[in-house]
Amino acid sequence: MKPASIKELKYELGNRSEKELIELCLKMAKFKKDNKELLNYLLFESDDEEGYVASIKAEMEEEFAVLNTKSFYIAKKGVWRVQRTIKKYIRYSKNKETEVELMLYFCQKLHELHQNVAGGISYVLKNLLDRQIAALYKSIDKLHEDLQYDYNLELEELVEEIKSS
Repeated sequence: MKPASIKELKYELGNRSEKELIELCLKMAKFKKDNKELLNYLLFESDDEEGYVASIKAEMEEEFAVLNTKSFYIAKKGVWRVQRTIKKYIRYSKNKETEVELMLYFCQKLHELHQNVAGGISYVLKNLLDRQIAALYKSIDKLHEDLQYDYNLELEELVEEIKSS
């Protein structure tokens, strides 16, 4: 089955009643967890972006706290899982400021984890951190000049801390 284009879907949804639209949304939410999470964001959290970011940071804090740092392999898999989750939440928001704030926090937590992993230096985690920092520079460039300055200061502090350790 080939899915319809966005234009066709928009047209068809415009021809439906309010009750039918509610039923369609609920069916989509029941079908997949991602759809339910997106609907939850749109209905309850999109008005309070700061609260949304704070809740994601708290979730990220918990995820990093339970990572097994005795095994490099398990720690690496856990970090990738956290990164996928963060990127999913960023896609829901589509706010560049939220993206930068979450990725900056992720990099800070990753740097802390990198120092605590058993077996010394982990090149995989270091390379992941380097890629995320490079992506952060690109994301920061898309923000307003005042925000760019503030986030660049935070990022430079993190980079200096990484170099010194």
